[in-house]
Amino acid sequence: MNKIVLASNNQGKLAEFSRLFRSLNIEIVPQSVFNITECPEPYVTFVENALAKARHASRHSGLPALADDSGICANALHGAPGVHSARYASTEPKSDAANNAKLDAQLSHKSDKRVFYVCVLVLVRHPDDPQPLIAEANWAGLWQSSAAGNNGFGYDPHFYLPEQQLTAAQMSQEEKNRISHRAQALHILMAKLQQQYGLNSNA
Repeated sequence: MNKIVLASNNQGKLAEFSRLFRSLNIEIVPQSVFNITECPEPYVTFVENALAKARHASRHSGLPALADDSGICANALHGAPGVHSARYASTEPKSDAANNAKLDAQLSHKSDKRVFYVCVLVLVRHPDDPQPLIAEANWAGLWQSSAAGNNGFGYDPHFYLPEQQLTAAQMSQEEKNRISHRAQALHILMAKLQQQYGLNSNA
C-alpha cells in the first residue's frame, strides 16, 4: 500500500493527511485526480457515511481509499447536529454563519452547554473490503454564544475549550492539529496501520 485516494477535495485535509502518511511512505491523492463525484451521505451515523465515501472513492479509483465524516454534537440536543453539521441550517449554499446561528438559538435556553466534535476515519483496501480500518475520536468543549477567533471554520468560533481558555478558532493551527478530533483519529488510524501492515514510521 503505497498510494491512497482521499475521498475529499478539501485542501486542508489533504495537507494534514499527506504530512502524516508521508512518514509511512504512503502518498495521498485527492479524489479529484480521478474525477470522482461527491458521494451521497444518507446515513444517520458518522461511520456509515465515512464508509460509503471510502468505498465510493475506492471503486472509482481502483486504489485503497480514506474517508472521514465529522461534525459537532450537543449533549442537550441528543447529539444534534451530528452528521447534519455541515448543512444544519438547510441553506443553499451551505453557510457556517447560519449553522452557528441555528445551533446557538437551540442551545440558548439549555443549561447544558457541553458539545463535542466527532471524527470518524475509514480506510478500505478495496471497495468490498470486509474489514476496513476504522478510527474514531471526540474533542470535548462547551458552546460559547459569542463568536471568538478567526483561525477556524465551521463551529470553531463557538467551540470553547476550558483548559485552554479559548475557542478552537483562537488556537494556532499547529496546536489544533495536535489535539483536535481529526488529529486524534488520525493518530489512532496510523497506529492501526503500523500494527496491521508492519509499517514503520520514518518521522
